[in-house]
Amino acid sequence: MEKQMSAENPPVFDPGLADRVKGILLRPKYEWPIIAAEQATVKSLFRRYAMILAAIGPVATVVSGLVSDDDGIFTVLLYGVVSYGLNLLAAYILGIVIDGVAHNFGSEKNIVQSMKLAVYAMTPFWVLGILNLIPGDAPAVISLLVGIYGAYLVYCGLGPLKLTPPDKQLVFTIVLVIVWGLLTAVVVGLIMAVFMAFSVIGEGAMAFAID
Repeated sequence: MEKQMSAENPPVFDPGLADRVKGILLRPKYEWPIIAAEQATVKSLFRRYAMILAAIGPVATVVSGLVSDDDGIFTVLLYGVVSYGLNLLAAYILGIVIDGVAHNFGSEKNIVQSMKLAVYAMTPFWVLGILNLIPGDAPAVISLLVGIYGAYLVYCGLGPLKLTPPDKQLVFTIVLVIVWGLLTAVVVGLIMAVFMAFSVIGEGAMAFAID
């Protein structure tokens, strides 16, 4: 009975979170088959993994912004919240896309396995979000390198998770990397648009107050 209750009511924070992150980053070829065999739901993937790791970058950005105090507390907090939400949305859309085009590459159509691939492949991006604490262009340069590793993670995961034939894994990976890049561009564009909009509103309000 105790085991059954434990399975039906899992802890909010997965005690194996650090091990999973380490496995994905350091030994993906070993970790993907383990992930493929695990029972999960789309909700559990986001609640117990994505929502935790995706917060790293926005929190680092907010802390950095509050320390520099260049844009005001409200703008910095809004930027963090918007970037957090859009990054989670991008991961979800990527999972939908993976599942939607799976049959075109001889792969299994399974939304949970697709979401596993999308969510866990985002791990290096989310973990390296801690670099947002560092001012300057270093995070952007490192993000490019992380993007290459992210593509490798997707390539390694297609076989175990989507049962993609070996001869179609590379093409499928290229397609997903392109979609991933477009989603990233949209997310960055939306974040910057929100940031600029509130900056303009703030400047307008200040000018009005002065007048």
